[in-house]
Amino acid sequence: MNEEKGEDMEKFNYLQPTEIRFGQGRLEEVAEAVSRYGRNCLLVTVPEIPEFTDLYLRIKSILKNKGIKVTHFDQVIPNPTVEVVSKGAKLASENKVKSVIGMGGGSSMDTAKAIAVEVSHQGSCWNYLFSSEKQPTEDTLPIIAIPTTSGTGSHVTQVAVVTNPKEKYKSALFNSNLYPKISIIDPELVITLPSRFTSTTGFDVFAHSFESYINPNGSPYTDLMALEAIRIVAHYLPQAVADGRNIKARYWMAWADTLAGLCIANSGVTLPHGISMAMGGHFPHIAHGEALAAVYPAIMRYTYKTSVYKFATVARIFDPSYEKKSEEESAERACKIIDDFLKKIRLRISLKDLNVPKQAIKELAEASLVLPDYKNHPRLANAEEINKLLQQSYQCE
Repeated sequence: MNEEKGEDMEKFNYLQPTEIRFGQGRLEEVAEAVSRYGRNCLLVTVPEIPEFTDLYLRIKSILKNKGIKVTHFDQVIPNPTVEVVSKGAKLASENKVKSVIGMGGGSSMDTAKAIAVEVSHQGSCWNYLFSSEKQPTEDTLPIIAIPTTSGTGSHVTQVAVVTNPKEKYKSALFNSNLYPKISIIDPELVITLPSRFTSTTGFDVFAHSFESYINPNGSPYTDLMALEAIRIVAHYLPQAVADGRNIKARYWMAWADTLAGLCIANSGVTLPHGISMAMGGHFPHIAHGEALAAVYPAIMRYTYKTSVYKFATVARIFDPSYEKKSEEESAERACKIIDDFLKKIRLRISLKDLNVPKQAIKELAEASLVLPDYKNHPRLANAEEINKLLQQSYQCE
């Protein structure tokens, strides 16, 4: 919505059923949260590495000390596959769990959501994609989300992204029954996240906020949160990248991630996410935030003339001196501002850097139209235009 154009107020809906528990030290509340749904849970995480050993021991201790049985599924991978979900669902079924905890980044939380569906429904989670006739019901096991990154927003959304390697297709379950019942957002859990992952997940926060803001399905409510999240990212993400133990930066990035997640749960994402989803399906080694970073510079330049006011608003957040410039000049400046921001957070990369074969670009462009995200972009793109954008993203200028 553009308040300067004097448009009539549009109707909109806003839904957020997740109970949000935000702040330092809140992990201690996990046992009480789980106990609402029984005393037998599945903990879903990536495999144990030295950085996570203490955290895994800590959450298991908190739960077990309150008499809660914990079954640990620690086989989550980046771009989680239907096979991984099925393994987790089998373990959940064998142990008759009553709830599922997703602790980690987006992959862990998405895997937990998909497991919660598959263990309580017939067939594979893949049968319950957003485009399927079958949809998750209220039988879906309760989900508790505990993010250890600040980037995906999965802890407050109704989305679970999964990959089918056989089909080279990355898609999503999308249903209100996938909203976590409770999300525990404790910034202390993010301080050990390496700089590289801080950059990639942090840029995803910007992408969620920005795409929600330029999305025609946005509302005054989501615009308010999106702009606040962008302000936080502009100020605090470089600090978190430079010093991961900066708890103030971690606190604010966790809050920005939450705001951005609330935005996309109600407005959705646009063209960059459609492309990055296709990229993840074809090249699972590429992190979601990396894919976004590679294509954003070209897409910004492709788009800014169709959303001048909003691009100008974002430019002025990053560089207040543009308050005195025209909207057209400020909107164009937003493109260079994001280039420079990516350099600042050490994420100015290309498709070539990500080992995407140039001969795969045409197929990737066509796959970018499979999900409906591109339809929400201010400038509607076809396969030929996306192909051109990907060619422009192949190598950094």
